[in-house]
Amino acid sequence: MIKKKNLFYVTYQNFPADTANSLQTISNIKYFVRNNINVTLFFPLREAGSSDNLSIIQNKYEIKENFKVTGVNHNLPFGKLNFFNKFFFLISHYLWSKNTVSNLLKNYKEPDLFITRSDWVFYFLSKNKKNVIFECHQYSKLRKLLLSKSLKNEKSKIIFLNENLKNDYTNQEDIRGKSIVLHNAVDFDLFDEKMTKNKNEIIFIGKLTRFNESRNIDFIIKSIIKSSNNFKFKIIGASEEEKVKISKLLSSIKSKEDIKVLGRLNRKSTIEEIKKAEIGLLINSDKNEHSTKYTSPLKYFEYLAAGLKILAVDFDSHRKLPFSDNIIFFQDKDFESFKLALNKVPDYEQKKASSLKEISLDKRVKNIIKFSGI
Repeated sequence: MIKKKNLFYVTYQNFPADTANSLQTISNIKYFVRNNINVTLFFPLREAGSSDNLSIIQNKYEIKENFKVTGVNHNLPFGKLNFFNKFFFLISHYLWSKNTVSNLLKNYKEPDLFITRSDWVFYFLSKNKKNVIFECHQYSKLRKLLLSKSLKNEKSKIIFLNENLKNDYTNQEDIRGKSIVLHNAVDFDLFDEKMTKNKNEIIFIGKLTRFNESRNIDFIIKSIIKSSNNFKFKIIGASEEEKVKISKLLSSIKSKEDIKVLGRLNRKSTIEEIKKAEIGLLINSDKNEHSTKYTSPLKYFEYLAAGLKILAVDFDSHRKLPFSDNIIFFQDKDFESFKLALNKVPDYEQKKASSLKEISLDKRVKNIIKFSGI
């Protein structure tokens, strides 16, 4: 029998949480377990709802796979104080990462591989010459500096979420041969071939703001109503404050029947709503570089798996997505462009899920294992 490899996933994320980043981590862990890897997740108990109880995490993310979960004490200000959040995040992240890595190296048998989404964890593990992979989802000057220093360790490697992220680091000679581009992916366990569609139903999943900037949902609502093409629009994931705001908007334009705004649903219910829709929407603010250049949203891959036709604002990040030739693009905040995109929907044929296995989570994790060399 082949001996199982051991993986420590060490991250400054919070669990359980209603965030795409926490879902991405747990979903990847699910498939590491399925690929015969022993996984231990380490993360800070930094918020009131943080829990390292495996059954709570399994129930939250609706998985059955077993792995070890170790919550690490977080006697630091971030998550406890509601002011100077950016400053306290930087300080707390640095101190927690330094202390946690030191504790792991002193008190645990070294695993075959470390994976992290924390640049400071990556830095301290690299400094100790460990076999570590960093998942890079965003760009910053500090991160660029830390990656440069970390990659001096021959065992350190990076997964970039899209090509733009990799390109913004390629002026560093030490990144060549030690990196790979892997977009997010989809869990095909949640989808099947028998999906009945609500004709002309457009769906958007997620909060209506990102990085404190509006995703311009108001523009979409007004444009759908103005287009007079019998399209319906369903939003899932709005906060209570956002729901009130949209209700006021709908009252002001005297139209409610074609627009539904729901709060956050559980994972299974959200997927069921995606499967029933005909069209999936990708939209973001043009005021944030992550949105315009780097994002690789989980919902996009779920839209594809559900066979949705996809409308997306024409940002370079969306152009860099796998199967982007499937997307019907429109110009940001341009009604005529959006109306033209809607008019293309009836005759548009989406790729079938069977042709999309390259974007499965199982395939992604197999690529990570191969890339790691374990």
